[in-house]
Amino acid sequence: MKAKAYKIVTERLIIRCYQPQDAVLLKKSIDESLEHLKPWMPWAEKEPETLEAKLERTRKCRGQFDLGLDYVFGIFSKDEKNLIGSTGLHTRIGENAREIGYWINVNFLKLGYATETVKALVKIGFEIEALERIEIRCSPNNLASQAIPKKIGFVHEATLKNRKKNLNGGSEDVMIWTLFKEDYLKSSLTSFNLTAFDIAGNKIETSSIA
Repeated sequence: MKAKAYKIVTERLIIRCYQPQDAVLLKKSIDESLEHLKPWMPWAEKEPETLEAKLERTRKCRGQFDLGLDYVFGIFSKDEKNLIGSTGLHTRIGENAREIGYWINVNFLKLGYATETVKALVKIGFEIEALERIEIRCSPNNLASQAIPKKIGFVHEATLKNRKKNLNGGSEDVMIWTLFKEDYLKSSLTSFNLTAFDIAGNKIETSSIA
């Protein structure tokens, strides 16, 4: 089933599907944050990319979103003049489930933006996209990343041994943090305030949980 929510508005953020015109902001944000991202994001090793490459990337993100293949969002300031980071409800972990990934621009760290983003996607995932399970995966060495699912109620289900290639060509472990729908319904995350919009800009109600 294709995702319904294209744009999410929270207290401080606009989280929305990428558009080609976001290429300039995307390049600027990644270029500024490259040394911060390289230890954790394998794709950062191929950076910096040209503006033309970023244009193609944003087109691809929009195309995959529309086709229901994957769901990548930009994290913008309320005026949309700054790209604070990027996130996604990724389809790679199976039916009725999504994996949330995220990175934050180095100039916006330790301000709670990643936590705000994850809370928003969790609410969207369970209340609008009808998911049964959401996961966050990260390196055991990435203490900042794993602090987010721990803080908001995800459970550390497992640490998979030697499952991901590291920058040195070796392997490293991957932590799996999971939140199930039934546990979400019992949590304070249900009261998180946001407004969601569909592809046509129409407001989507978030109170339709079965």
